Amino acid sequence: MAQQTVMTAYYRSGDGAVVRLQDSSLIPKALSDTNGLLWVDLLLSPNDDGALLRDVFQFHPLAIEDCLSPVIDPAKIDDYGDYVFIVVQALGQFQPERELEPIEVDFFLGPNYVVSCHQQPLASFENLQKRCERDELVLKHGADWFLHALLDALVDEFLPVMDAMDEALDELEEGLLRQPDTLYLQKIMLLRRNTLRLRRAISPQRDIMNRMSRGEFPRLIREEAAIYYRDIYDHLVRVEYLVEALRDLADGALNTYLSAMSNRLNEVIKWLTVVATPLLLVTFVASIYGMNLTPGFWPPSDSRWGFGLIVGLMVALGVGVLAYFRSRRWI
Repeated sequence: MAQQTVMTAYYRSGDGAVVRLQDSSLIPKALSDTNGLLWVDLLLSPNDDGALLRDVFQFHPLAIEDCLSPVIDPAKIDDYGDYVFIVVQALGQFQPERELEPIEVDFFLGPNYVVSCHQQPLASFENLQKRCERDELVLKHGADWFLHALLDALVDEFLPVMDAMDEALDELEEGLLRQPDTLYLQKIMLLRRNTLRLRRAISPQRDIMNRMSRGEFPRLIREEAAIYYRDIYDHLVRVEYLVEALRDLADGALNTYLSAMSNRLNEVIKWLTVVATPLLLVTFVASIYGMNLTPGFWPPSDSRWGFGLIVGLMVALGVGVLAYFRSRRWI
């Protein structure tokens, strides 16, 4: 069975009453109330044709195409006169063994409405929907203030992801110090890719919040609401700083891994040298006396004590080399 688009809509009328709209046919009436506030949240299905966005709200086809496209678009903001179209990226749950998957969230901000579109469920929006049902004050202010609440809820989810990545990095560093392994290299590289994904998601959103807080859209974002977007901007700046710090820590973990593997290799080579050097000298002596020697060569090949003397010489050479290594603190 094909997934269907799920619409969740809350409408606060001019007299302050908040109701949940169960049918899209009630939306035009809510839009006509210039003193009210309408929030429509769409969990889009892959086969959605955008009829609600096109026929009821009459949004631009390019904006609707961005909402329906399965490709994750970078964050941006477009001014269409009567409304602005905003694209941001949210984050799903962090899993250390998987790459972060950003979730595109699209917003339409109008004079008395906010429309949000996304193709995956968002826990922050579900919590805000519950708040709308419990507390009428959530929808008391204008559309610009409510859009701030939505964006702020998405940005707040960055910090738990950052904390989880930081804890995963600490565990990697502890494991590296105990016993370096190639498995840690894969985890470190995955963590570095995740920090890069975070940086790509945060940087353009920071610029968007900066534009919205500077009064570039005075028709839709009032001056008293702009300060709230400045708060989101400051939040993103701090998160971006944490991302850069986390990336430096990941690079440090990579260098720790490479150093540990180099030390491990040096240790192996050292012990191979310790074992091979005495054997090389012993083999050298054995190869000389393994030749066909005449009876006059010392010690004579037919002597009774020659074999023991040669074996003793070999043992003395081996012990002497090990003693030299020990005196130089090589072993």
